[in-house]
Amino acid sequence: MRKPRDFDAELKALEDKARELKTRKVQQLGELVIATGADQLSPDELVGALVAIAETKDTAKREAWAKRGVMFFESRSRRNAPASQRNLRGAPVQPGSSQSPASGSGSQ
Repeated sequence: MRKPRDFDAELKALEDKARELKTRKVQQLGELVIATGADQLSPDELVGALVAIAETKDTAKREAWAKRGVMFFESRSRRNAPASQRNLRGAPVQPGSSQSPASGSGSQ
């Protein structure tokens, strides 16, 4: 006979995992704010800018911001990685491939 599932324990484990993921996301967002220099802005300025970005429907602006973000990450990975590992966010580059690492979706 099978052992009955402990739904309470499974639910608690899922809640713990969700809390851990949320904590990691908050930490990463804070690290991004610092890395970009946006920590020099007042909280009101930072929130205002983020609200404006979130409300923007202009796809050309959003694509330009995404490209700038890719360039930011590429320049950081070039500065921080040894020459043999200089690649955008660890994305594999196929030899002879015409696709550049910057042609990804930019939705990270």
